[in-house]
Amino acid sequence: MTDFDFTILLASIVAGAAPIVLAAVGETLTEKVGVINLSLDGSILLSAMVAFAVAYESHSLFLGFSAGAIAGALVAALVGFFSIYLGQSQVAVGFVLTLTMKDLAYFFGNPYSRLYGPQVSPMPIPVLREIPLIGSIFFHHNLPVYMSMFLILVCWWYIFRTPMGLRLRAVGEHPEAAYARGTPVRGIQMMYTIAGGLLVGLAGATFSLATKPGWGRPQGAEGTGWIALAIVIFGGWHPVKAAFGAYLFAFLQVMGIQFQNWLPSVPAQVFQVAPFPLMIFALVIMNAAKKGSGTLTDRSHRWLRRLGSLLSGSAPASLGRPFQREKS
Repeated sequence: MTDFDFTILLASIVAGAAPIVLAAVGETLTEKVGVINLSLDGSILLSAMVAFAVAYESHSLFLGFSAGAIAGALVAALVGFFSIYLGQSQVAVGFVLTLTMKDLAYFFGNPYSRLYGPQVSPMPIPVLREIPLIGSIFFHHNLPVYMSMFLILVCWWYIFRTPMGLRLRAVGEHPEAAYARGTPVRGIQMMYTIAGGLLVGLAGATFSLATKPGWGRPQGAEGTGWIALAIVIFGGWHPVKAAFGAYLFAFLQVMGIQFQNWLPSVPAQVFQVAPFPLMIFALVIMNAAKKGSGTLTDRSHRWLRRLGSLLSGSAPASLGRPFQREKS
C-alpha cells in the first residue's frame, strides 16, 4: 500500500466515524448525568429517515439535519419522561423505544426508499488542507465530520473544565447530595438526556445525508446504536476515550471494505458483518486490560498496564437509578 493510499485510508476512517462519534459523545453526556438511553439504535434509524425525507422534500440540507436532530431529541425526551419523572425502568423504556422507532423508520420511510436526494458536499478548509499528510486526513471533509471532531474537545472541556460540567457530574454521582444543595436534579437529567438525544439525531442525519447518502432497507446504520452504547461503557464514560472507540470501529469497517476488494471470492456479507464481532472482541480485550492493569508487574506487560490506565474509568454511581426526591 502506498503512502497516498494510506492517507486515503486514514481520511476514510475519520469520515466514516463521524456519526458514531456524535452518537457516542451524545450518550456520554446522557450517562454522565445518570440516565441510560438504550433507544440509540432505533433513534439513529428514525433520525436518518426523517432527515432524508425532510431534506428531499424541502431541498434543504439544513432543514434535514435540523429535523433529524429534533427527532433524536424527541425520542430521548420520551426516555427521560418515562424514566426520570415516572420512575420506570430506563433499560425497559429504551429497549421498547429502540424497537418501536426502528419499525416506524422503515414504515414511514418506505416511500423514500432508494430515491436520490441531497447530500453534503466536501468543504476543504483553506490553508489547513495544504498541510502535508495532516491536511489530507483531517481537513478535506464535510461539515458534519468537522463538527464531530470539534464536539469531542468541546464535550471534554464542558464536562471536566466548567462549573456546569461539575454540576452534571455531581448529579450523576450523587443526585441526593446535589438536590440537598439546591440542584434541580430531574430538570438537569432531562436537559442532558435531550441534549444527548439531539446529538444522536445528528448522527442519524449524518448517516443518510453524508456518510451513506440516501434511505433504504437496510439503510446501513443498523446496529450502530448498540456499538455506540458499548463504546461509551468501555471508554470509561469519557468523551475522548469514547471517540477513540468510534475511530477503532470505523477502522474495522474500512478494513472490511479493503479485504472485500482483496478477496473477491469471499461473500461480501462476511466483511459487512465482521466489524461488529471484531469490535466486541477489541472491547473485551480493552476491558481485560483495565481489570488486569493493577496486577500486572512483568515488564513485558508494561504496554498492557499503560493501556489499562488509559482506559480506566467508572460508571456514574447513580447510572440507571431513578432519583427519588422523598428519599433525599
